[in-house]
Amino acid sequence: MDKNLADLRKDYTLQDLNETDVAPNPFIQFQKWFDEALTAQLLEPNAMTVATATTDGKPSARMVLLKDFDERGFVFFTNYNSHKGQELAENPQAALVFWWAELERQVRICGRVEKVSENDSDRYFQSRPFNSRLGAWASNQSEVIESRIILEQRLQELKAKYKNQDIPRPPHWGGLRVIPTEIEFWQGRSSRLHDRILYIRLDDGDWKIQRLSP
Repeated sequence: MDKNLADLRKDYTLQDLNETDVAPNPFIQFQKWFDEALTAQLLEPNAMTVATATTDGKPSARMVLLKDFDERGFVFFTNYNSHKGQELAENPQAALVFWWAELERQVRICGRVEKVSENDSDRYFQSRPFNSRLGAWASNQSEVIESRIILEQRLQELKAKYKNQDIPRPPHWGGLRVIPTEIEFWQGRSSRLHDRILYIRLDDGDWKIQRLSP
């Protein structure tokens, strides 16, 4: 390699993050940061890593898109038969990570996972583009497939089947909500002395705010 990986570094100097500056509610703080990511016109600011684990502790992670959030939690949609869907059915705990490089910010979320209501899944499914709805039927997500040709043939068959018809939501496809017990806001700072503000949900539903050492 022309450049040693150990020499790749950036000093973060854009902003700071103090306990006195953050909202008492982490969802309000997330909305503020998310709005700022939208204003900055970042590429897919709703992209997030979803980390799951099997019951024996084998972890896995992948990128998905956040599709909704409120004080109930953070929602994404998937095939329930996929690897992550199966892991979450057996071990309903997940971690989410947002990385907004241009703002030198990261948000980390940990919590339990539950399915959203069927009505919410139906509503979002019907809002998807036509081909995306067909794709949910065409792909047996995470399963081995012999070739892409098979996938494309399935899509064409489904296009013919549902031409000029409503496409129902597959029963194996829907939303998952991560209900956070912890939300951490990370702001890059100079000399790797980053600001880390952690919200911990208490038993009464209130949030405790702590500063973490970088």
